[in-house]
Amino acid sequence: MPTRLFMVTAILSGLTTLSSAADWPQFRGANSAGHADSAAVATDFGPGKNERWNVPVASGHSSPCIIDDQIILTGAQKDINELQIFSLERSSGKSGWVYRIKVPTLEQGHPSFNPASSTAASDGERVVAYFGSYGVVCLDLEGMLLWEIRLPLTKSYSGNAVSPIIHDDKVILYRGNYIDHYLLAIDKRTGREIWKVENPERFTPNMACAGVPIIHENQLIVHAVRSIQSFNLEDGKLNWELKCSTTATSTPVIAGDEVVVATWNQTGEEALHPDFPTFDELLANNDKNGDKLINRQEIPKLFYFHRSEGTEAPQNGYPFQFAHADPNKDGQIARDEWRRVLEKEKNRQQDYVEHGLIAIPLKSKGRVSETDIRRIETQGIPEVPSPIHADGYIYMVKNGGLLTCVDLKQGKRLFRMRTGGSGTHYASPVIADGKLYTTSGDGKITVLKLGTSRKVLAINDMADFVYATPAIVDGVIYIRTHSKLYAFGD
Repeated sequence: MPTRLFMVTAILSGLTTLSSAADWPQFRGANSAGHADSAAVATDFGPGKNERWNVPVASGHSSPCIIDDQIILTGAQKDINELQIFSLERSSGKSGWVYRIKVPTLEQGHPSFNPASSTAASDGERVVAYFGSYGVVCLDLEGMLLWEIRLPLTKSYSGNAVSPIIHDDKVILYRGNYIDHYLLAIDKRTGREIWKVENPERFTPNMACAGVPIIHENQLIVHAVRSIQSFNLEDGKLNWELKCSTTATSTPVIAGDEVVVATWNQTGEEALHPDFPTFDELLANNDKNGDKLINRQEIPKLFYFHRSEGTEAPQNGYPFQFAHADPNKDGQIARDEWRRVLEKEKNRQQDYVEHGLIAIPLKSKGRVSETDIRRIETQGIPEVPSPIHADGYIYMVKNGGLLTCVDLKQGKRLFRMRTGGSGTHYASPVIADGKLYTTSGDGKITVLKLGTSRKVLAINDMADFVYATPAIVDGVIYIRTHSKLYAFGD
């Protein structure tokens, strides 16, 4: 069993409660909606520009959780198998307390994953953090352990990057991986399990399960494996469910009387699944020895799905395996064997439910079907970043810095544009001061005017990778790069 090393290295002395502060208590703020308070926020910023402070922080992709004058982050020291929950003073960035957890093994994931990818949550009295390498940990605001739930080490391709939330008396966690798959409600005061809902859906390598549960009245809404689900908060009973093809990566948003979800899958758009050549094309271009067969040395590099140019990720697609076309294992692909590959691929693409930006009525009941929902957009769906809603518009940004704005009421795309950010996008957009902030993985933060003007106000270069979603409180924007935490304000 993992062993834990607990050490509070420092305690914040004389904490000042900022009565005017609007907290940012979890991933993307209140109910993960991504909206800051009404204070003015800097448009132009970057290292040395409108910078209040910066401090080095432990490795991690989690976002800041901000309560009063504390910023709570999670981190990982990979070389010594250590996980951290730590506090910084919001006004200065000075180090506060650090809670350290030693584990025998850190959770693994795809090349972009970090074992500290889950954002902590707070209700103003306690902090709750989750690690796939350890479990759920609850601390008071001075970094002292209140309770913990040890969980088995997760196993998945993507890594377990989901964040917990706190609502009323409950901590809610959606956990999906090969080892276990469930939705859990925990008593926030004692760590006692209140209810648990097992998810029977088969977990596969393309499942991410990183969407954060959100709340509407007494509904707990979860972007889960191949479905969008609504549960009763009190007892965990299912209210309604929409079965759909999705990797369950992004977080839904409430918009009026609907919940809006970006459902993405690897072959959901034409650009994501390149066509396989015919056997005659294979022979014409690759049969070097002229034997009318294709051997291992002759097979070209093919992909079941592949991200298009400008939208690349560290692991950019799912490559075709020679063995898939060589069932008799003779090291050769014949015409009939390739025909079966093409038929299977055609059937697979026809069977998936088209992904897209969908809107589901919050008053739904039971099994929800395609006829009960609105499919607002089918192109430009983000793989990781969550959509955001403001003034009747839904904004979403995908890899390559492709921003789409749709009119929610009309269910119609208003525009699509490039933000100036490029490559992979992991951080979700946030809104403050009438502006939309989008973040690319290579550290370009684009500021746009809300509405339909398409006006880019600034492109700010952080000179480092940024996978964490920014937090904004009292006019200050907090940005975690791969090496530092920055605070920017006019």
